[in-house]
Amino acid sequence: MTKYEPVIGLEVHAQIHTASKMFCACPVVEDTGDLAPNTYVCPVCTGMPGTLPVINRRAIEIGMLTGLALHCDVAPVSRFARKSYFYPDLPKGYQISQYALPLSVDGYLEIEVNGVTRRIGVTRAHMEEDAGKLYHQGDGGSLVDLNRAGVPLLEIVSEPDMRSVEEAAAYANKLRAYLVYLGVNAGDMEKGMIRFEANVSVRPVGADVMNPRHEIKNLNSFRALTRSVAYEIENQIATLEAGGTVVQQTVGWDEAAGVTVPQRGKEEAHDYRYFPEPDLPPLEIDRAWVEELRAQLPELPDAKQARFVADYGLDDYDAALLVEDRAVADYFEAVAADMADTAAIESVHVAPKVVANWVTGELFRLMKESGQDVGETHVPAGALAELIALVEDDTINQNTAKEVLAEMFASGRRARQVVEEKGLAQISDTAALESVVVRILADNPDEVAEYLAGKEQILGWLMGQVMRVTRGQANPQVARELLQRQLSQIQG
Repeated sequence: MTKYEPVIGLEVHAQIHTASKMFCACPVVEDTGDLAPNTYVCPVCTGMPGTLPVINRRAIEIGMLTGLALHCDVAPVSRFARKSYFYPDLPKGYQISQYALPLSVDGYLEIEVNGVTRRIGVTRAHMEEDAGKLYHQGDGGSLVDLNRAGVPLLEIVSEPDMRSVEEAAAYANKLRAYLVYLGVNAGDMEKGMIRFEANVSVRPVGADVMNPRHEIKNLNSFRALTRSVAYEIENQIATLEAGGTVVQQTVGWDEAAGVTVPQRGKEEAHDYRYFPEPDLPPLEIDRAWVEELRAQLPELPDAKQARFVADYGLDDYDAALLVEDRAVADYFEAVAADMADTAAIESVHVAPKVVANWVTGELFRLMKESGQDVGETHVPAGALAELIALVEDDTINQNTAKEVLAEMFASGRRARQVVEEKGLAQISDTAALESVVVRILADNPDEVAEYLAGKEQILGWLMGQVMRVTRGQANPQVARELLQRQLSQIQG
């Protein structure tokens, strides 16, 4: 790796979840696993002779919005073309795509890796239709499902500007976040809503040549993307070091074996015999339409992160973590707003940093363990705000609050209900705690003597005894003050 540098470009295919398909009125329906095959099809998306496509205006609008978000120029004229190749789930024998005149060109996306910000060029963002889906059988045969055929696709092609696996991962993650913020789709890669294809080559450090590359097809997870790109870099370097030659080709990723597998020679544009789609006129984009859409752009992750830092006093790390998922960012703001309302009523002032810690800490942990996203949990924003308020007003301590949150997450019950039913309220009464402290000191004379002899860490052990006796419900601050007071009195 000291002699070579990787050259990486990504092609990202994102399904656009409009109400209907790209060129016909068939509905776009999410495949939840029990969708009957070949149900949402018609003569147009099954490629029947004599049928004519009609462009989906909303899909074009979403494509334009994405181009604008990526700082692209929206072309005044774009055109659909026929991309000819044979595949069993491509019913027409060609794909309606864009080539010479794409919808958007010459954009960029900024990423940050190890504190360094880099601008990755976006060559083009163009529209096309998705293919169907093959189900391979154990006997060697395959079944074709065309429910997905004709679903609008947005293909975003980067420049070969990435120089590490980490940069490729950062670009892919950020682009996914943009697509979700823009409403292109829900970003669920396991369902094929976003698919990556990585073009990888290596060259001597400092060289400006573009060597033969391998295109890794149909990567449907960040894990597959990073592992396959890392493998290709290492394998190509090993080939060159051994005196071999890297041949330009298309490869697939074998997740189980952890290797790429050759599939075919890498096609060039002329292999697809692109020519203008004769059944669709050129698409003329009015500038007023572009500006109307530009005004509709939502607050994107970079701007939201900057606002979270400025308005909530968060550090860049917490802000970046929160804005990575739009639903999480919205949830955080809803909790923070509820906390502000609570403060106005009950004088419980909670820093937004505290809210961020609860969301990115305990809530994220529970979500990861359960496989749920923030919209699926049983803990709405108001419920988490109530829990945090109980901690801040010393009704419960931090450790008890974590237990309460787990119960809320599992059952959907509110924090105060859980605390009352289980008798978890924090003990802050000085008289009640003082009797516990006195008894613990009397029962542990050796430890008291060690503390008085200068072994100050014993105080932590004594605190543990107080928490054990009170089943974790003692107010830590009150208990520590009482311990120190009693020890000072013993010391005389």
